[in-house]
Amino acid sequence: MKMGVWFLKLAALYFLIGVSMGVVMEIMEDHSLAGAHAHINLLGWASMGLFGFIYLLFPKASETRLAKLHFWLYNVSFPLFMLGLSFFLAGNTSLNVLLMIFPNLLVLSVILFVINMFLNVKEEDIAHLIKKHENTSL
Repeated sequence: MKMGVWFLKLAALYFLIGVSMGVVMEIMEDHSLAGAHAHINLLGWASMGLFGFIYLLFPKASETRLAKLHFWLYNVSFPLFMLGLSFFLAGNTSLNVLLMIFPNLLVLSVILFVINMFLNVKEEDIAHLIKKHENTSL
């Protein structure tokens, strides 16, 4: 459960960063970092938010070593990937090494997530959620 909460909190932070970045780009009328802005919103806000909700819905999956590895690898690689991408989009290639390493580590973290889902999310977990929902009334 803890992994889900942490993913949701960080997703909210990336949402703030992505929205702020969009506003600043619009004010400055300079959209050269639009690629980084889009990645922050999709990989930071949307994907991390989905990871969080999935881990909250399936607590067995959130308590695994795979979930912890997924969390740490994703949250180390993502900001460094965004830093390298932002420099690259701004025309500065001094941090291109970040683009050689950290997107690949991000993909590896997603592979860990997928493996975790296949190993630790079972049909009976979904059936349990549906049954629980049917038994609650508004």
